[in-house]
Amino acid sequence: MTSAILLVSKNRRKQLNDQVFQQAIALAFCSISVLVNTGIANQTVLAQPPKQQKCDIYAYVITKEPQGLNVRSGASPTHRILGKIATNETVKIVAASGKWVKITDITGDFKGTGWVYLPMLSISSRGYGTDGVNIYSNANQKSQKIGKVPPSTSVKLLGCQGEWAQVEYQGIKGWLASEDQCGAALTSCS
Repeated sequence: MTSAILLVSKNRRKQLNDQVFQQAIALAFCSISVLVNTGIANQTVLAQPPKQQKCDIYAYVITKEPQGLNVRSGASPTHRILGKIATNETVKIVAASGKWVKITDITGDFKGTGWVYLPMLSISSRGYGTDGVNIYSNANQKSQKIGKVPPSTSVKLLGCQGEWAQVEYQGIKGWLASEDQCGAALTSCS
């Protein structure tokens, strides 16, 4: 009788294990379906790169690396290094994608087009002979003026949109119009 009970108990455990396994498989398929149908998969699993923004501004290199700033074949540190740009060299930014910008028209040894890490670039303000230049809330001179940058002052470059530079100065984040930007480190752009 005890062996019959053990056999029934063993069979019952196997049935329960099979049910638990089937429920786990069903739950996994439901979870995948939710991820795919809600688009979460595109944001997490597939990790789509940020959309490129067209730009047309000049900036200068501020890296402290003695070898210069790496220029890469794409917008990430995993892309191949094409060359280097020395500190204070001027570059033209033609596109932005997240924390990376596509540059061309370099004044130094590197010739061509490539991508550099945005925090390694800066611009200065113009406004010579005035009390400074305005920082706008949006890339539009009709938007609200949210601050002022003194003439010939370096500002942190955050991004770009067309001929507008997104900057930060003393904690104020906003936009500088093209006529208020200086992309050269060693001249006053006057």
